[in-house]
Amino acid sequence: MEETFVPFRGIRNDLRGRLMCYKQDWTGGFTAGIRILAPTIYIFFASAIPVISFGEQLERDTDRALTAVQTLASTSLCGIIHSIIGGQPLLILGVSEPTVIMYTFMFNFAKERRDLGHQLFLAWTGWVCVWTAILLFLLAILGACSFINRFTRLAGELLGLLIALLFIEQAIEGLVDEFRIPKGQNPKLTEFMPSWRFANGMCSLVISFGLLLTALRSRDARSWRYGCGWLRSLIADYGVPIMLLVWTAVSYIPARSVPKGIPRRLSSPDPWSPGAYRNWTVIEDMLNVPLDYIIGAFIPATMMAMLYYFDHSVASQLAQQKEFNLKKPPSFHYDLLLLGFLTILCGLIGIPPSNGVIPQSPMHTKSLATLKNQLLRNRLIATARGCMRNNSSLGEVYGSMQEAYQQMQTPLIYRDRSSQALKELKDSTIQLASSTGSFDTPVDETIFDVKNEIDDLLPVEVKEQRLSNLLQATLVGGCVAAMPILKIIPTSVLTGYFAYMAIESLAGNQFWERILLLFTAPSRRYKVLEEWHPSFVETVPFKTIVTFTIFQSFYLLVCFGITWIPMAGLLFPLLVMLLVPCRQYLLPKFFKGAHLQDLDAAEYEEAPALPFNLAMDVELGRKVSDAESGEIFDEMFTRSRGEIRHTSSPRISSSTATPARDTKGLHGPRLSLSEKAYSPRISELRGTKSLSPSGRRPNNPRVGEPGPSMLGKSPQ
Repeated sequence: MEETFVPFRGIRNDLRGRLMCYKQDWTGGFTAGIRILAPTIYIFFASAIPVISFGEQLERDTDRALTAVQTLASTSLCGIIHSIIGGQPLLILGVSEPTVIMYTFMFNFAKERRDLGHQLFLAWTGWVCVWTAILLFLLAILGACSFINRFTRLAGELLGLLIALLFIEQAIEGLVDEFRIPKGQNPKLTEFMPSWRFANGMCSLVISFGLLLTALRSRDARSWRYGCGWLRSLIADYGVPIMLLVWTAVSYIPARSVPKGIPRRLSSPDPWSPGAYRNWTVIEDMLNVPLDYIIGAFIPATMMAMLYYFDHSVASQLAQQKEFNLKKPPSFHYDLLLLGFLTILCGLIGIPPSNGVIPQSPMHTKSLATLKNQLLRNRLIATARGCMRNNSSLGEVYGSMQEAYQQMQTPLIYRDRSSQALKELKDSTIQLASSTGSFDTPVDETIFDVKNEIDDLLPVEVKEQRLSNLLQATLVGGCVAAMPILKIIPTSVLTGYFAYMAIESLAGNQFWERILLLFTAPSRRYKVLEEWHPSFVETVPFKTIVTFTIFQSFYLLVCFGITWIPMAGLLFPLLVMLLVPCRQYLLPKFFKGAHLQDLDAAEYEEAPALPFNLAMDVELGRKVSDAESGEIFDEMFTRSRGEIRHTSSPRISSSTATPARDTKGLHGPRLSLSEKAYSPRISELRGTKSLSPSGRRPNNPRVGEPGPSMLGKSPQ
């Protein structure tokens, strides 16, 4: 994104870029066919269930001034508008946990003021939304979103983990409340007797953890050994909603042997019940708010604008990370301007505003990346097998696959089609053909394993379109009318889903990976190198990793703790934003520049696993060639920020027949299965000597100077 602070220039650039591909945003969704339903249903549940729970929380904290009806209506209304006229359709809008905290604080303030009270609470929040929108307009017009380039992983991942902590807190509070008497209920009822409350709590524990474990397990269904392919794909795509229905049905098994209220279920007024629609006419009461409170509304509006500016921008940034390889331009400035209009609209009809949410936004992009991968994979496999049936050579197979790949790409009028589309696949096939001498002879799947080659080498791409966002927002709106049906869902199902959302959001978070690294036994840290890992694992001393992680963890706990303090909790967005100048001016005084770039890289690519068979090498005393004992990162180069980027992907394949002694001259992405790639750093971390006959240390992959990995060394 271009940094510009000229008024309206950022908005104009965003509109120009997105209008060029607006038609393709719609056609791309429809061309996906019925497969678009998988990411739609997935993100619908990810949006609706937290919003329903937030509505339940607001209903308790605001004395029923706001309920799940209002939170669902806000999420649906803002989501539909954004999916149609918004800039970045991958961004998911919804009522977020910070908004719930803000509204709870504002309600506690209003109910203690005689001039406001419960009656004018929503009218006063309407003025807060008006002031918030004005500030958002100014930020968008003046190009404040240009600062988003300075939001590094330090701030973005800390905010993501903070949201995950709030989700975990919500889940724990929900489970604890299952053992208590709900607020405003008659304690003399049978279901609130101590024995039945304990039974309700234990039943809720079973349902919550059952949903959590089965939902997490269903996401990996494609790798199961059991069941046919279409069944595994069905469970992987729709496993979470299926598990929600299954555990809702399980909750009715003991229905005849327990009181009616066990387990507890959702409770919210129907949208057509008396008093449920009084929010929609709140604009009539806004002029009854005293003038000093109208002016004073600017104070919480400042905090809300700061929160929305940061939260909305970071959610959009995480949904458009460089590793997703998005092809269409971003739209930060225009989306912030549109958010201002949506905030005014929500304030005038008495519902809490919606903004870009984490982790739903990056989850939406990941689900669309899975969809695009499936579409490309099926097309290329069908093309390759069709060529093989016609006795085509390996070169002809590759040419047909390249042509099919190009046909699957979106023809953007402002960008040429990539000529490097399947470069790795081409390198792999040429290497394979050269080793077997079959480049111009007919091939079959015994020579060219189509599925394995494509699964390993397809580039990460995203099905960029608007249809899934529009459909999920419409389904959320349908929940308002379906509120009587939603009341059959146990509250413990929502609790389990909150925990699932928190765990699902941790994938790819370097902050979380470093926390896990701190608790890894020193004798087992070498296993980190066997998996896909960030580049800092190879380039940064372990003591520096520990220090940086402790600082970030302490800051996270401060931000999380301040949300527990009444009124002061409004400051947590300010604390998160302070990380930007802290990262730019303070941290360089305590960390080396190269280490800081690796630890806090805004863009990075994972380093590949280092497969090895050290035990066999030691037992047999086999000598390792220079090519094998060299650093596994020899085929990589580093970018300006120090992140490792591969030119090829050194994975293992049994299909290659390259002699072991010829591996030094290969530039393809695969090695022989019999001669596994070997890294001396494995032996360093295990505490054994390197098997390199030359005795040389492996080169540091980032700077090209000798130096072993510091991962296995504990801080002194």
